[in-house]
Amino acid sequence: MKKKVLTVDDSRTIRNMLLVTLNNAGFETIQAEDGVEGLEVLENANPDVIVTDINMPRLDGFGFIEGVRRNEKYRAIPILVLTTESDAEKKNRARQAGATGWIVKPFDPTKLIDAIERVTA
Repeated sequence: MKKKVLTVDDSRTIRNMLLVTLNNAGFETIQAEDGVEGLEVLENANPDVIVTDINMPRLDGFGFIEGVRRNEKYRAIPILVLTTESDAEKKNRARQAGATGWIVKPFDPTKLIDAIERVTA
């Protein structure tokens, strides 16, 4: 059975790159444009892993991660942060919110797939 990935990013370009990368690697991909939509989609998605941006309108990545972690049902889902940010303080804040890992954009498709394979093994 295909592993399911929920991607949350406000950039259409990044969403398209993620879709191609993940689908080519054999994942089922569900996409949301920001944290609010991410939380709505999460209800029916039941992903094996979540990949989220930090800087998004309406609800940023920190708020989204906290929203996911507040729900008992989703506490065990690995969350990878995919962002242009490489600031240690932001990484720490994401970890405290419940992020599993951190990948800096522009992402290397192979490294992204490796990271997803690692956290879902």
